[in-house]
Amino acid sequence: MQQPFRGSTAIAAGHITPGRLRSRDFVRLAPDVYVAAGTDPDLTTRSVAAYRRVEDIGGVLGGWSAAALLGAPGAPPGADAQIVVPRFVKPTPGVRVGRWRLLPEEVTVVDGCRVTTPLRTAWDIARRECRADSVVAIDSLARNSGLALDALMDMAFRLRRARGAALVRAAATLADARAESPMETRMRLVLTDAGLPAPVPQYELVVDGRLVARFDLAYPGARLAIEYDGAAHDDVLDRQRDVRTGALGWQTIRLVSADIFRTPDETAAAVRAVLRRRLLLHDRP
Repeated sequence: MQQPFRGSTAIAAGHITPGRLRSRDFVRLAPDVYVAAGTDPDLTTRSVAAYRRVEDIGGVLGGWSAAALLGAPGAPPGADAQIVVPRFVKPTPGVRVGRWRLLPEEVTVVDGCRVTTPLRTAWDIARRECRADSVVAIDSLARNSGLALDALMDMAFRLRRARGAALVRAAATLADARAESPMETRMRLVLTDAGLPAPVPQYELVVDGRLVARFDLAYPGARLAIEYDGAAHDDVLDRQRDVRTGALGWQTIRLVSADIFRTPDETAAAVRAVLRRRLLLHDRP
């Protein structure tokens, strides 16, 4: 019972009594849907809870919910669970409901839940979300869930008259399956949106056949690396690596969340200035 479950089903099967279900051992997430107390109410948990309400009528998880179950992180903080249903379902807080037809080949099963395929998930998100979130989703689905970017571009062309198809094409054009995290994608977009050349994601610095470092983003011709430092990064190891790569002529710029979300223009301007100096240093036009 670490996963959301229907209380009525569990009672009917004799797995739990009504009294215990009402105890502090369980938390009610939705009408007749419960989970063990202490379970993290993350997007996956909330999505499965939403699915339990509609699985009997052919409901399917879509959008960010599908991406989460497909193993593709990147949903905005506090994103609603998303379900696709064939008929009216009473709305509940924190659940986005869509009513449209899905083809059989657009649905797969993950951990016992019907979810939209990576291709359909990317299509739905990119049609409805902002551009940055759309590229994040596509990158993540391409790297973690087997989404073929060519297939998404083809779908956007075939359905070019559909609402939002142009948004899908625009986002897919900016996508790169090499990105290893949502923040790497956002960092890349900050630079390219400012007119900077697209950096190389996950660039491997190899010297004498030995891997010295792998950079989040890099401009190899300028020997300039750009790293995202999340809350859990290790300063000591980072500094040690910067020393090693610095001895090989590389400079590393380290960015944090505020650089990307609060001051993207200033961040891009700083990177542009450093990149220009580095290119001159290495006699590049």
